[in-house]
Amino acid sequence: MVPINATDVTPQNTRVTNALSAQDLSIRLQAAMAVGSNPDPVFLEPLVERCAVEPDFFVRDTLSWALTRLPPEITLPRLRRELDSERTQARSQALHTLSKIGDRSTWAWITRDMLRDADDEAARTAWRVAVVLVPEDEEKELAGELVLQLGRGDRKVQLSLSRALAELGDVIKPALERAAESSDPAVAAHARATELLRQNPETAFDAVLDEARRVVALGPERAAEASEAGGC
Repeated sequence: MVPINATDVTPQNTRVTNALSAQDLSIRLQAAMAVGSNPDPVFLEPLVERCAVEPDFFVRDTLSWALTRLPPEITLPRLRRELDSERTQARSQALHTLSKIGDRSTWAWITRDMLRDADDEAARTAWRVAVVLVPEDEEKELAGELVLQLGRGDRKVQLSLSRALAELGDVIKPALERAAESSDPAVAAHARATELLRQNPETAFDAVLDEARRVVALGPERAAEASEAGGC
């Protein structure tokens, strides 16, 4: 923890800290905005602790923003410890905050276990952070790791993974091509949908996933023939 002098624990600081956990959502949001607008290291611990339990997305995002306003030399070590937390939201929000800070040296903190986290939300966050922080010479290895998650979860999870993979650009193409030949139809369809999304990021994900499933079910040749017949 950051050492706090007795002079730091003022009535005003105590009121703000208490407001971060108020029952009223608007009060919590205002408190987080106030801390971010007037950054003070005394609030590092309250901010991190609140990130782990705050139920509202917008408040959590504001808490992360407030943390980015503090000196990174004190914030980053505290976030590093939070990555080992047993609380899923604590890990996820710490990762999210790291992506906002954008310090490339923290790439080494992103482990395979994080990318494979059994909790979908924590894994989704790890994927997003990884593609932001990965050094160029490690993009291929990251792509190989991420494709192992193809076919996982519901639409939201699959969309997150596809977007993360697409962010890596051309380096993911060989891995996707191999995955598209998987004997698992969910993996093959997700790989094909991801490639379509990479080629045209504006395409609706549901549309490319449906098309990919059709191709996997019929086979590329029959799917092409069916498309031609339908166009006549």
